[in-house]
Amino acid sequence: MREAVHLGCEKCTRRNYHTTKNKKTHTEKFSVRKYCKFCREHTMHKEMKL
Repeated sequence: MREAVHLGCEKCTRRNYHTTKNKKTHTEKFSVRKYCKFCREHTMHKEMKL
């Protein structure tokens, strides 16, 4: 039921984090504000293709 997703920085587009989500209950793309070690700042990270 749960599927692994990668979170990528919107500024530099590098994939920094990974998590799981329930595709049945959350059909939209996952987005969260997290720290990017490459940009050295907090940016929005959104779900990207594997």
